[in-house]
Amino acid sequence: METDLFGNPDSPDTIKNAAAEAAKATRKAAPKDQASPLAERLRPKTIDEVVGQKHLLGPGKPLRSAFENAHPHSMILWGPPGVGKTTLARLMADAFGLPFISISAVLGGVKDIRDAVEKATANREKTGRSTVVFVDEVHRFSKSQQDAFLPHVESGLFTFIGATTENPSFEVISALLSRSTVYVLESLKEEDLEELLHRALEREYLGLKVNEEAEKILIGLADGDARRFLNALEVSATMAKDRGIKVIDEKFVRAALPATIRRFDKGGDNFYDQISALHKSVRGSDPDAALYWMCRMLDGGVDPLYIARRLMRMSIEDIGLADPRGMEITTNAVDIYERLGSPEGELALANAVVYLACAPKSVSVYKAFNKMRAFVKQDGTRPVPMHIRNAPTKLMQKVGNGAGYRYPPDEPGSFAAGVKYFPDDMDEIRVYKPSPRGLEIKIGEKLAQFHALNEEVRRSGDMPKGRSVGTKQASEPDPNIHTE
Repeated sequence: METDLFGNPDSPDTIKNAAAEAAKATRKAAPKDQASPLAERLRPKTIDEVVGQKHLLGPGKPLRSAFENAHPHSMILWGPPGVGKTTLARLMADAFGLPFISISAVLGGVKDIRDAVEKATANREKTGRSTVVFVDEVHRFSKSQQDAFLPHVESGLFTFIGATTENPSFEVISALLSRSTVYVLESLKEEDLEELLHRALEREYLGLKVNEEAEKILIGLADGDARRFLNALEVSATMAKDRGIKVIDEKFVRAALPATIRRFDKGGDNFYDQISALHKSVRGSDPDAALYWMCRMLDGGVDPLYIARRLMRMSIEDIGLADPRGMEITTNAVDIYERLGSPEGELALANAVVYLACAPKSVSVYKAFNKMRAFVKQDGTRPVPMHIRNAPTKLMQKVGNGAGYRYPPDEPGSFAAGVKYFPDDMDEIRVYKPSPRGLEIKIGEKLAQFHALNEEVRRSGDMPKGRSVGTKQASEPDPNIHTE
């Protein structure tokens, strides 16, 4: 038997690896409980079985590295329902060979936290290692309940993993947030759900097939939620098995899930096709068609706040600065809906839909933002010009920060003609081109005037001098200050 440097028969790493392998073996060897839901029966046993979340679990990505390097750390998993938060927490405990305690913030309370402390303390005394404490819906715990975790996270007794569907910035206390890494999980994509479907058919419903149209309906109603997807599949597959049906088609799915399908696919139209139709009707300036698709979605049971979020996107993507009131009216409509709820609040959303459809359209800012972001991504890091650097201290003033800066409100028309705001070694690039519609007509005229003034001053060389800062200009280094 191998010994460690101190002559002990098993090193901590050996104990850890053995515990991890034992945990995995126990889970793999556990017999299938056919009474448990399909989502539970298909719960991944290894990190490679997890569907989706490639931005966290792909090669070299943060969570993948944590698993491979056996580096347990406290974290908060933030994402919509059914994307694998609980699964990742369990897999982490298995991978590190750590005991796992699960607490539901919906059903639990201080007593559950005390019980977790007792179990974790006993485990530490026995093994010298921490315990993974998973808190589902952690945002449901009050501030004092969240405070109860802090000393145990700080001492290392707990490796804390919280799961939340709400923004942790607002729902998790700052002290706990600062001691945890936040990972943002995404809704499953269409290809992820397709992979999940094939896995379910191979493992649980061998010989059963789902045709393309039925598959689209199941994926559409899932809305990126794996649990919802598998529950709908299980209902359909069970009914098909009982009736001796080998191929599930769209008619069978609608018959098996009438209430559910009505919510997301009334009349057979795919959920995403409907939101696309609403968006394109607004973009096409057809208020009647936009209202039609909005009412279709509401009648089908779609969450009005989902429609509200899409309207906000339309207001910034398709209307933008051609009519900034579109953003204001849409934001107000969402606020009104949140205060009134359905059905009264839906009228506020209808107002927003009609206004956006009738508003002048512009994608100028949308295009400019994408172009500039693409440029910055491929361009190198350039220093900020000295004349527009911040200079709140005497030291920063001495090295030349802010030297030569011209304050626009003090100049004619509140415009410092000829001043360059891009980095010194970079040509100015103009990606924003206002559309000839709505408010952007005036914006375009004003920018054209500014560009002409800049050209005139730069061509003449008669550039007004900016202010001096401290005792040195940027070109006059202080011998007492070393910048290299």
